[in-house]
Amino acid sequence: MAVPVGSMACTSLIAGRAATPDGSVLVTYAADSHTLYGELYHTPGGRHAKGEMRKVVEWDTGKPLGEIPQPEVTYTTLGNMNEHGLTIVESTWGGREELVDTAGIIDYGSLIYIALERSRTAREALRVMTDLVAEYGYASEGESFTIADAKEVWVMELIGKGGKEKGAVWVARRIPDDCISGHANFPRIHKFPLDDKENTIYSPDVISFARSQGYFDGKDEDFSFSSAYAELDGTATRGCDGRVWSYFNRFAGGMERYLPWVMESEGEAMPLWVKPDSLVSVNDMKWAMRDHFEGTPMDMTKDVGAGPYAVPYRWRPMTWTVDGVEYLNERAIATQQTGFSLVSQMNEAFPRQMRGILWFGVDDTNTCVYVPIYNSLTKVPREFEVGNGDILNLSWDAAFWVNNYVANQAYNRYSQMIPDIRRVQKAEEARLEQEVDSLKTAVAGMAPAAAAKALQDHAIMASARCLKNYRNLGDYLLVKYLDGNVKRETPEGEFERTPHGMCASPMFPGYDERYYRSVAKETGDHLKVKQFPKK
Repeated sequence: MAVPVGSMACTSLIAGRAATPDGSVLVTYAADSHTLYGELYHTPGGRHAKGEMRKVVEWDTGKPLGEIPQPEVTYTTLGNMNEHGLTIVESTWGGREELVDTAGIIDYGSLIYIALERSRTAREALRVMTDLVAEYGYASEGESFTIADAKEVWVMELIGKGGKEKGAVWVARRIPDDCISGHANFPRIHKFPLDDKENTIYSPDVISFARSQGYFDGKDEDFSFSSAYAELDGTATRGCDGRVWSYFNRFAGGMERYLPWVMESEGEAMPLWVKPDSLVSVNDMKWAMRDHFEGTPMDMTKDVGAGPYAVPYRWRPMTWTVDGVEYLNERAIATQQTGFSLVSQMNEAFPRQMRGILWFGVDDTNTCVYVPIYNSLTKVPREFEVGNGDILNLSWDAAFWVNNYVANQAYNRYSQMIPDIRRVQKAEEARLEQEVDSLKTAVAGMAPAAAAKALQDHAIMASARCLKNYRNLGDYLLVKYLDGNVKRETPEGEFERTPHGMCASPMFPGYDERYYRSVAKETGDHLKVKQFPKK
């Protein structure tokens, strides 16, 4: 894929409100980048004087792109959600390099956050986003956006015109309420109905522009946005659509039919949405974000790259060459370089102050704890606050660094450490879910100001508690697994001591059998213990 180094390689999963047990619309997002710091962005809303301007700064690079006039009113944003519970997330797919518009001033990150500042609903956000790029030009590569509110969720795919014409070409489709969907760095909209204005909208020139550039020459009804504006290579479907396939495979039968597409970019393309066999909960979505293809042909714990501790991670680069043959590493949803991730829960039946709940985590989705951030919050908890550390400066008060403290220990001895991490992680999230359920009832009986304060206080308390417990977890892992050993523990969970108060002799777990067999095969007699006859 033509995705530049600075761009995000992200994942978004979707569940419509009739596909969830409580009628919530659910949207996930993992913002993956090797230089992205995990923090929760916050922009206060308010009224603006005539002539007031908003600076546009490229999200990936920090480069100033220009200024645009502020509207009379803007809304408060908390990460990728605003005060109305509207959520917008993305994944970059690059597309045809010649379509990057170097004169545009609205990059994909600014497009998201400006739309959140100016929109109350998903349909309103679609209009704001497409109007912005039409007026100011689009400064990024091909992008997929999830745009959702408590009633509906849309996927929009958009790419610029390379300066040949102003604006962008795009198509947006409403995901059926009883279905699940997703996108992960490859455009997922292929053919689409041309006359369903309620559920499918598109730029007037999305087909004609493709014709003018030589990307398509068939009948309009056969037009595929993905085929026209993206380009397949040896990793596009496996490294991208493969993540969405794994999500579909969790909840819907018959996904084997799309394995040729995922594995070899052949056969029938995977559909934009499927109907799940069972309802998908908030907790299901959290665990879907922790996927490493377990139990599938791409299971990352099974090949030799997993090492002796079944590690489901592969360090970059994604492809490598041996004897002139190129190979790839699998690209799962859960990955080590995630800056932040979220599960956005939007539900009209919840009290207004928590109609949108951003279950927010930082660092690797597999090992983070998702903390509830409510749409009514006016202050970001210290643990997620912008400026509390950065990617080059460690802060023990920052959730990002504490989560990395835990995760990076597990990357070395995954199969041994992950049960200890799961024990703490599951307990924290179960406790948070119970507290949120209780707050739904309590907040419903409060005055608006009191309700907002109760939710603000809970988010601050929960963030601090999770950081403290995870810092303790990191210390525990360091002590327990020091120097390749495993310290013994009592039934009460204390490290075992001798009767005289010394550390009990630890266990020496060594490596798994596959590792030992591999070493023996490769070294032959070099490490073989010489046997002497007994006298």
